[in-house]
Amino acid sequence: MKAKIEAQNPNANLKDYDLAYKAFSWKEEEKYFSWHKTGKINIVYEAIDRWTEDPEKRNKEALIFEKFGQTQIFTYQDLKEQSSQFANLMIEHGIETGDRLFIFLPPSPEIYIAMLACARLGVIFSPLYSTFNYTELEVRLRNGEPRVVLTHPDLAEMLPKDAMEGVEYVYLTEGPALEVFSREVVLKDHLQRFERDCSPRWFPADTPLYLIYTSGAGGPPSGVVHAHRDMIGHMMTGRDVLDLTEDSVLWTDGDPAWITGTVYSVFCPWICCVTSVVQGDPYLASTWYRTLERHKISVWYTTPQRIRGLVEAGEDLPERYDLSALRHIAVGGRSLLPELFFWVKKNLKLTPHENWWMAETGMICLAAFPSMAVKPGSMGKPVPGVEAAIIDDDGEILPILTMGELAFKVDIPSMMTGIWRNLRRYRKFFRFKGWFVTGDLAVRDEDGYFFHQGRNDDLVKIGDKLVGPFEVEQVLCRHPAVEEAAVISKMARPVQPYIKAFITVEKGFTPSARLNQEIKEFVKANLSSEIPLLEITFLKALPKTRNGKILRRVLRARELGLPTGDPSNMQD
Repeated sequence: MKAKIEAQNPNANLKDYDLAYKAFSWKEEEKYFSWHKTGKINIVYEAIDRWTEDPEKRNKEALIFEKFGQTQIFTYQDLKEQSSQFANLMIEHGIETGDRLFIFLPPSPEIYIAMLACARLGVIFSPLYSTFNYTELEVRLRNGEPRVVLTHPDLAEMLPKDAMEGVEYVYLTEGPALEVFSREVVLKDHLQRFERDCSPRWFPADTPLYLIYTSGAGGPPSGVVHAHRDMIGHMMTGRDVLDLTEDSVLWTDGDPAWITGTVYSVFCPWICCVTSVVQGDPYLASTWYRTLERHKISVWYTTPQRIRGLVEAGEDLPERYDLSALRHIAVGGRSLLPELFFWVKKNLKLTPHENWWMAETGMICLAAFPSMAVKPGSMGKPVPGVEAAIIDDDGEILPILTMGELAFKVDIPSMMTGIWRNLRRYRKFFRFKGWFVTGDLAVRDEDGYFFHQGRNDDLVKIGDKLVGPFEVEQVLCRHPAVEEAAVISKMARPVQPYIKAFITVEKGFTPSARLNQEIKEFVKANLSSEIPLLEITFLKALPKTRNGKILRRVLRARELGLPTGDPSNMQD
């Protein structure tokens, strides 16, 4: 936690972190928006319509969409007109404020036009991964109960008919109609007859904007609800974290069904009046380099997974492309391993800047800023306006270098307004008064930098599925030799997580290498042959709270040689 890389750009938008953090005011940030004076609030006006009223900006490139070698360019005026036509179609169909429209499409411009059209009317949109299977779609459709589903004919057969009972319209981006659902509308046959102007409706700031589903840990997916007021956090993090200026070209290479794609491909860049690039082709290292070169990307927001792909493609590849326009690389999604960090620095000639946030916060909350020294592996420091801390199981703030749960003061403007039809789960995030508790484990060092240590629930991906510790522990405890079990995830280099189990044995059994291997084989046979259970440690007792709750964070801290405090004094 001592190594530091000198600041990449001392002249970035945020020049002095300490000064900016001390002087920051969310109320001052509101002055950027027209609604600060007019009182009329709608995110689509601030992201699109206001720029079309400026002759110098209305024809500026807002969206560059590339797929299969073809590039489509949409100006701010184009997006206003096309989203207005889409909105007018919904008005004709009686779609009202508060109704839901689910987007089930492969990468296409219609995704972004639909998002803007929904925002224009106060219709809540929800982007879904185009790779979802029948069951994954069914769970979300039953929970969200959309009145409209926007899809492509090639994907429509995946829609579960039993869960489509409340869907009144199926919008198809292309024809011919399938004649499967009661009201199918082929957009290309209808949109052109609608007016290219539709004034945005004005709402209270907390009016729902979109619904994003997150993977459920030990339960069904959560529909996280975000509101129009999120725009304040979108603008500020775009300016200070991504260092956007009006001549920036931003490429956020996340799927729109992932909140990073929704916020930092759509609303953030357009609120900041910059150009957003979307690459619709599947990942390929040469495609990624070509995109950076062809569109003269200046700010690239990516993930460790994408960087790992570039590393595997070799060091000679980046030399074939002109990446001189690129000036800032932001990385989110999970921690960037040191070898990936230094590979980027060596081969792309820039320091990667990590950041952290989650679907529930709605904006980046921790970040390494371009004007700040970077500590490899760190998520950085809290963005101005955000107060972060590491807390224990009683909600008390822990000292530096002590592992605990990452938490934020609740006054973040982009914080979720709810979890769809799950008030209990929503309240759990706010179980300590004044704090939003993330479920992520972290450590804060002596310089105020935060380091991620994984999830409290220690999810591990097996194939395409996320497996939580409870599932593994249940199987472990079915073995006759196991009395109690707790599992955590660890990281194997270069990047794959694996599971370590801590076990106490029943009377009559003796820990041994043979028993260790036998238990591993038992789990594979009863859960999954792909389960990455690589380590088992036998203990006399598992660390628990006074009420008997097993403390996985204590086990993780011990693995890292960090202080844990006295578990016997901790409550549930």
